Amino acid sequence: MAVLLYSNRTKDAKLTVTKRVARLLHDMGVDLLALPDLKPELEKNRITFLPQEEAFAQADQVLTVGGDGTLLQAAPFCLQAGKPVLGVNLGRTGFLATCEVSELPEKLARLAAGNFSVVSRSFLSSKTADGQWQKIAMNDIVVFGTSRLHPSDFTVYCDGVAVSRFRGDGLIVATPTGSTAYSFSAGGPILDAEAPVMVLTPICAHGVRNAPIVFSSGRVLRILVEAQNRSTATVCADSQAPCLLPPGSSVEIRTAPQKLGLIEFNREEQFRAIETKLMRR
Repeated sequence: MAVLLYSNRTKDAKLTVTKRVARLLHDMGVDLLALPDLKPELEKNRITFLPQEEAFAQADQVLTVGGDGTLLQAAPFCLQAGKPVLGVNLGRTGFLATCEVSELPEKLARLAAGNFSVVSRSFLSSKTADGQWQKIAMNDIVVFGTSRLHPSDFTVYCDGVAVSRFRGDGLIVATPTGSTAYSFSAGGPILDAEAPVMVLTPICAHGVRNAPIVFSSGRVLRILVEAQNRSTATVCADSQAPCLLPPGSSVEIRTAPQKLGLIEFNREEQFRAIETKLMRR
């Protein structure tokens, strides 16, 4: 078995936790891989350093050390290589990175022994009308007005049919996984992570009837930035890689055909996280 260590230097100061993970896995007979940028701190830890594409291709599993954001960064590469991922949580929430530092000995032993399951999580695929911007997202695609001086107008189409017109700061289209992130903060529902749906949640809508809408994962949504808007909008995928949307332009969003495998040790992890990290926070 080969595990790729993917670490966030900002979260893991001096790669202290990463080194601990490396020692534990090495003692369990697991081969370790890492990207070359970690070599200065980890070269004494019996790790093979490979270029990114080769590292993801050779790994059996990927282990991220940081938080949910670190796992989101690694997710597109895991998806492309078809490799499951486990996140060690050094962040504040840990909905995706479900392995806490205190759980490392137990969960890494189970990982090394193959005593785990893999659950599938869906992604969103998005592209602008001109095709110049195309991104995937594990959490959400967000369209928001660039100016905060006045609200923006957006029209949402589902399979070519106009659904509703929204005025406000913007719109979030979230996966079930992402329903506990920005969408939840904006008033959206918590969805079962395995449900075949996506949710559209308005951001600070200028109207009392602009409720979130849940769509089947087979639908194709198009968000139009209405031509009369006085400022440009922005679209981004998982808070990364933004693209400007001038008035009159649009972005298309659908469920991606690929799914990411998340390593899971207990079936109740998703619901335990909702209860302990959202409801009791």
